[in-house]
Amino acid sequence: MSGLSRILRTLRRSTLQAIPTAICIIVLNFILLQMAPGDAVDVLAAESGAATLEGMAAMRERFGLNAPVIEQLSAYLNRLLHLDLGTSARFGVPIAELIAQRLPRTLLLMALALGMAAIIGVALGAVMSSFAGRLSDRVLSILSLLFYSIPNFWIGLMLIVLFSVKLGWLPSGGSGSIGMGLTGWAALVDQARYLVLPAASLALYYVAIYARLTRAAMLEVRAQDYVRTAQAKGLPPLVVNVHHILRNALIPITTMAGMHVGAMLGGAVVVETVFSLPGLGRLAFEAVLGRDIQVLLGILLLSSFFVIVMNALVDLLHTFLDPKIGVH
Repeated sequence: MSGLSRILRTLRRSTLQAIPTAICIIVLNFILLQMAPGDAVDVLAAESGAATLEGMAAMRERFGLNAPVIEQLSAYLNRLLHLDLGTSARFGVPIAELIAQRLPRTLLLMALALGMAAIIGVALGAVMSSFAGRLSDRVLSILSLLFYSIPNFWIGLMLIVLFSVKLGWLPSGGSGSIGMGLTGWAALVDQARYLVLPAASLALYYVAIYARLTRAAMLEVRAQDYVRTAQAKGLPPLVVNVHHILRNALIPITTMAGMHVGAMLGGAVVVETVFSLPGLGRLAFEAVLGRDIQVLLGILLLSSFFVIVMNALVDLLHTFLDPKIGVH
């Protein structure tokens, strides 16, 4: 079977699996959030301190919160069919506009964190597997276990203390310098400085996972017959390690990376709150505090679809790494 045929077959299978998964996610998210106590009207009334029962009832009527759950679900599904996520009860603006403002920063944060974790973790894991059982392997294993055991919010606070308070190299929070009027390359560099610490805080936990997973996978692949055959042919160690061992060891690593996309979205809530980063995670946190169910539904829907797409891309990557995948 040709490479294009395998890719198209994998893409078709992933699409067919994604459709019922997406429908279940939409309905389940709605039902679970409806079971949560309180709503946006309760929070708005508590903040104003002067709301009356008649005013609260009118607000619930305007937002459609007093309708039966079945009617609310029907209205929600009808809006989704028209690509309408609704309007935020707390902010008074379309939810799609809120998400569009916050999404790019969160995606950039996740891409940086995942890239840092994968590159550093795979490199450390390769070194650990090459020196398995030696002192360097044990030291790196202990460091990996240390980063795996520490919560990312505590790592973020320690990074702020070290690099912002003590050394003064990087900003402690925010998304960019205020009042500087920066444009072009200068603005890009300035925004990148504000993402270094949040990305590092989010990535260190996953560095430990990828390092230990790479070590185990490479040691397992190293014992295969085709690796010993390549070594017997006199191939350079670098070629054997990269082309024969690391390439096949990347399959479980990429699988884990696809699963970590959803976990990183959850971790972004904590990291963006610690570093005062106005991203999608912080918007979700504000929506929880404000009981803004429609905003939460929009964020959960987007996050779920993003995870589904990433897992489909991982399946396609697997067909490239191992031609035997996707044949059946």
